[in-house]
Amino acid sequence: MQPINIIERIVNAPTGSALAEAMQQRAEILRLSQASHDAVVVPKEPGDLSHGERAALAERITKLNGADELAEHYRACLENAGADETLLAIADPARDVDAGVRMNAIVRFTDLVTVRPREATRSDLEALKTVGMSDADIVRLTELLAFVNYQLRVVAGFKLAGSVR
Repeated sequence: MQPINIIERIVNAPTGSALAEAMQQRAEILRLSQASHDAVVVPKEPGDLSHGERAALAERITKLNGADELAEHYRACLENAGADETLLAIADPARDVDAGVRMNAIVRFTDLVTVRPREATRSDLEALKTVGMSDADIVRLTELLAFVNYQLRVVAGFKLAGSVR
């Protein structure tokens, strides 16, 4: 038996339900989503965006969206990566963050893309370069942001489908 993936665990569709059947029909998408999670949250080559920073940013995104169960998952990832006070502050949108020029810019960009994505412009990407992020690390960051926001919507969609009777 395959281990349950994060989306399946959080949605927790009752065995034999229409929702469980719908999820089973999308098993390949769920498997690929899990592989994407692993690739962007705990990649073998994290570049200049550590596993802890990635987990903190992912937790922040889920909290900005009020997704407590996913936030708990990313908190566990953060603790696994070795959470320190700075990373805990980054993870919590209710806290003021002063994590240095580079990370403050990353947090601002994360919040913008998560809360007001239509307002993001090329100048926001240029601001990341200004604080020393390489093109490759900007791509890594945007992959993380895109994936976690996608994951939020997939979970919300399945939960909504499960609540319709």
